[in-house]
Amino acid sequence: MRQAAFDSKGSHIRWTEVPGAEPARVFLHGLGSMSAVYHAHIAARPELTGRRSLFVDLPGHGTSDRPHDFGYTLDDHAHAVGVALDTAGVTSAELIAHSMGGAVAIVLAHRRPDLVSRLVLTEANLDAFPPSTAASNAIAAYEEGEFVEEGYARVLDAVGPLWAATMRLTDPRALHRSAVGLCRGSSPVMRTLLAGLSVDRIFLQGEAGGELAGRESLEAAGVRVVTVSGAGHNVMFDNPGAFAAAVAGTA
Repeated sequence: MRQAAFDSKGSHIRWTEVPGAEPARVFLHGLGSMSAVYHAHIAARPELTGRRSLFVDLPGHGTSDRPHDFGYTLDDHAHAVGVALDTAGVTSAELIAHSMGGAVAIVLAHRRPDLVSRLVLTEANLDAFPPSTAASNAIAAYEEGEFVEEGYARVLDAVGPLWAATMRLTDPRALHRSAVGLCRGSSPVMRTLLAGLSVDRIFLQGEAGGELAGRESLEAAGVRVVTVSGAGHNVMFDNPGAFAAAVAGTA
């Protein structure tokens, strides 16, 4: 495990790392999750071994510190990941990012193009104000104090045992602020930033989620959109073979 201080108080973002060839692959998780839990089994597949791989836990999540005076906006998370990559000596990385992590990856690629050579986005948040059925919307609907005192326990009960297993390792205040930041989105919004990037970009959409809104516009901007059969939001669990092929660039 490695770490880097991402704020003036000395709070640390942490990651586990597998050595290998460059360019590195950097894995980013979604809201209330952990990178290694969602991606280590993918990096270990024969078609992907041999590459340097970093499994980064966003601030407030997993093994990373959870300062109570941190904003946890998409910009804040992207800054912290940038610090981690600078400390690790990573440049021109491939970012493999899920859900909220995908939104963070887009912001990072926009802010620090020197750090990113490719984006593999899985069910990434592209727009502000997600539908009412989105977990981030349900969390952000609480006032922060109410969520910390009551809402966090309710959400843990509602999301089911698999997601709760990592969400319970997320600081409730950080979880709420991250959800609020995700619902507010970036400025310009993530979809606009993604369309404006020049790096190689692939967007994986689980078949169960239906057609990706604005697919034609993204494809016109050079984003390759792939609908993965037999998969929902967690494509890396539902269809790991297709997910690994997309990461390897053979899909």
